[in-house]
Amino acid sequence: TPDQAQAAHVAIRRTLASMHGAEVARAVRIQYGGSVTPESVGDLLAMPDVDGALVGGASLSSDSFTRIVHGAGAAAASDDAHPRPREMT
Repeated sequence: TPDQAQAAHVAIRRTLASMHGAEVARAVRIQYGGSVTPESVGDLLAMPDVDGALVGGASLSSDSFTRIVHGAGAAAASDDAHPRPREMT
């Protein structure tokens, strides 16, 4: 779920902060690597510590991938306060 992804990304960011300092932890982009679908991408990218998504099997369908990209774009456009740029890979 998006909440589980957020919790995992917070744990990673806290670990980075303890090892390398808060500035590095804030600057590092952490991408979600789980299942990304056109239906889930908006909620995932709305999480404050999810900086992008690694799209796997959903990229094999041009329709599905296009809908994911559009969903990511909409999420990015609605969140001007996000501290890091969002990425899709």
